Amino acid sequence: MTARVIDGKAFAARLRDRIADHAHAFEERAGRKAGLAVVLVGEDPASEVYVRSKARATVEAGMASFEFKLPADAAEAELLDRIAKLNADPAVDGILVQLPLPRHMNEDKVIAAIDPNKDVDGFHVVNAGRLAVGQHGFVPCTPLGCLMLLKDQLGSLEGLDAVVIGRSNIVGKPMAALLTRENATVTLAHSRTKDLPDVVRRADIVVAAVGRPGMVRGSWIKPGAIVLDVGINRVEGEGGKTRLVGDVAYDEAKEVAGAITPVPGGVGPMTIAVLLRNTVVSAYRREGLDLPKDAI
Repeated sequence: MTARVIDGKAFAARLRDRIADHAHAFEERAGRKAGLAVVLVGEDPASEVYVRSKARATVEAGMASFEFKLPADAAEAELLDRIAKLNADPAVDGILVQLPLPRHMNEDKVIAAIDPNKDVDGFHVVNAGRLAVGQHGFVPCTPLGCLMLLKDQLGSLEGLDAVVIGRSNIVGKPMAALLTRENATVTLAHSRTKDLPDVVRRADIVVAAVGRPGMVRGSWIKPGAIVLDVGINRVEGEGGKTRLVGDVAYDEAKEVAGAITPVPGGVGPMTIAVLLRNTVVSAYRREGLDLPKDAI
């Protein structure tokens, strides 16, 4: 048996098309575009690439993109002042501060300064709390994208055994909360979990988000399980060329799993699509408009 390949790139493209439709409908009803503001501090090359791709995707979806760049040696107070202005700006529905920040800035303090109702990254503790207790809030983009892929593959997740490997605030913990909300039976595993391979073997759903290339072996996977690989690891390949690999040993796992995401092209494309989704949702909520029924 060879696993179905879950095409996250194609799914994300369809999602972005729906988002664009809703963004245009919002503009007609509200008389303005939904707006996403991205703040970049410093000149980290990877962060600059992410910011450009987010800005391009925002404009392609028919939304307004606001970009703000601060030098690496900018004072934390300057960044906090910029966030305060964006919080008060009626044209801005979503605020994203690109991480990581320079070492002299406190990331927790910066994230806490963002209006939770404009926190489309879903990192604010208020939104984390809303997710934990089942209230409406913004969920981090990657785990919400994973949930969309899972429901597309399986429909209902009720009663299924799910293992999330990795307990970060960005992926692992919110992923576990989302799966719990869908009535799955969830184990949040991590580096100190005893007998981790045995824990994973009982799972109908495996979400790997540990940042260790190829850690999850094919022998760990229950036959027919759905495997989502969140890992993006750069390793040196043949001829010294760098290539991207996930946290799952893909070639092994695809011979056992029922369906699996590749790296790249699996979970990754969902992140920006869900960011756009969150921004449109914020715009509708802030204008007091009913959200579209297809639950973007």
